[in-house]
Amino acid sequence: MKFRIGFGYDVHSLASGEDLWLGGVLIPHEKGTVAHSDGDVLIHALCDALLGAAKLRDIGFHFPDTSKEYENIDSSVLLEKTCTLLKQRGYNVVNIDATVCAQKPKLIGYIPQMESTLAGIMEIEVDAVSIKATTTERLGFVGREEGISVYVVALIEKTGG
Repeated sequence: MKFRIGFGYDVHSLASGEDLWLGGVLIPHEKGTVAHSDGDVLIHALCDALLGAAKLRDIGFHFPDTSKEYENIDSSVLLEKTCTLLKQRGYNVVNIDATVCAQKPKLIGYIPQMESTLAGIMEIEVDAVSIKATTTERLGFVGREEGISVYVVALIEKTGG
């Protein structure tokens, strides 16, 4: 199969006193994600989409949250490692499309930086990275600002290996 599509989803709870990392960018906010790593829910969902597309299981399999090695790790490192796994199997990332669900903060001003950061890590053109943000109209755990969730689809292409 030359092209493969993967889907990723991740969610983290929010708490005061934590940092909010999204797409490799530190977002100023009074709450941040609670996680074993830096809690970058966007990168975690992206890793799952890429790994799933290549039939390489999921982020928890490769980078378990029970391992001290990954405690407080910069999730950008996890994405780099994920891209290396894909390349070792002859896959390149074609494009990704992500939706971040967060009631607050407003993310529109950070999206270009997130797209640029992720494109750089994945070694693809910025035009191949699409990030959108939405609220849940104050419904559910996202609407109550208890957590944040992200959906990602990714297209990869077999080029060798």
